[in-house]
Amino acid sequence: MSGNFAIIGGDLRMVYLAKMLANEGKKVYTYGIEKAEGLNKVENLIECSQINQVVQESEIVIGAIPFSSDQKHINAPFSKQAIAIQEVIENSKNKMLIAGSIQPEMYEIANQQEIELIDIMKQEELAILNAVSTAEGAIEVAMHHTDKTLHGSKILILGFGRIGKVLAKKMDGLSAKITCVARKQEDLAWIKAYGYEAIQLDALAEEISQYDVIINTVPHVIMTSERLKYLDKETLLIDLASKPGGFDEEAIKKKNLKLVWALALPGKVAPFTTAEIIKDTIYHILKEKKEKC
Repeated sequence: MSGNFAIIGGDLRMVYLAKMLANEGKKVYTYGIEKAEGLNKVENLIECSQINQVVQESEIVIGAIPFSSDQKHINAPFSKQAIAIQEVIENSKNKMLIAGSIQPEMYEIANQQEIELIDIMKQEELAILNAVSTAEGAIEVAMHHTDKTLHGSKILILGFGRIGKVLAKKMDGLSAKITCVARKQEDLAWIKAYGYEAIQLDALAEEISQYDVIINTVPHVIMTSERLKYLDKETLLIDLASKPGGFDEEAIKKKNLKLVWALALPGKVAPFTTAEIIKDTIYHILKEKKEKC
C-alpha cells in the first residue's frame, strides 16, 4: 500500500477524517468536500477538481457513510455538484473502496471493475461504538421535541440490538421508565436480565398508548396502521432506522402523529469522535489485510 488515501464525498465525519489522516502524515486527496472550511490550510491534504485526479494517486478510496441515498449519487453535502457512483466506480479499478451502508447490487458492479469493496458499517467495532453516538443523538432529539423531562417518562424502545441496548442503558441512567420490544425469546430474556420491562413483538398492541416516547431501531415496518390506531397523539415517535423505517408513514400522516426520522445521528451529534472511530477501523482493516498477504 502506498499509504495515500482518497476521500470522495461524505459529511462532516469525512471532513474530520481527512484532516486526521493528513495530520498523521498521510497524503490525502479529496473530491466532493470542497465546501468544507479549513481544508486548504492542512498540510498533506490535496483538493482535486476531477475524480480521476483524486483516485490515481491513491490505492485506498474512502466514500461516504452512508454511501448513497438514491443509489445513483454519492452522498456529498459539502460538494457543489452531484457525484455519480458510476463515475467513481469507473475510476477506482483495482483499488480498495471503503464506504458505509453499501447496497448489495454495488458489489457486482465493483467486481466487474476488480474493486475490493468494503462496507465499513459491517465492521463490528465501528457498529458498536457508532451505537453510542446514535443513542446520545436519540436522547437529544427526545429532549428537544418533548415538553417533559425524560426523568419519569415512559419510553418504549423497539428492538434490542446494539443501538437498543445502549439506548436503554443511557435512558435508564436518566431515570426514564424503560420498556423494550423484541421478537426473539433470547432478547426478551436479556431485556429482563438488564432490569427493563419486556414485550414480545407479536403481543404489542393497546399498551402503546401509555408511552411518552417510542423509539424504533428496527429497519423494517413493525408499527403498522393496526398498531398505530392505539397511539396517543401526544406520543413522540423517533425512528433511528434507515428506510423504510419502522413506522407506517401513511398511517402516521393520516393520524397526524409526531414523528422525527433521525437518520445518521453520529455524523450530526459527534462527527469528530465518529471520525476517530472510522480512522481506527480503517487502520484495523488494512492491518488485517496486510497480515493475510
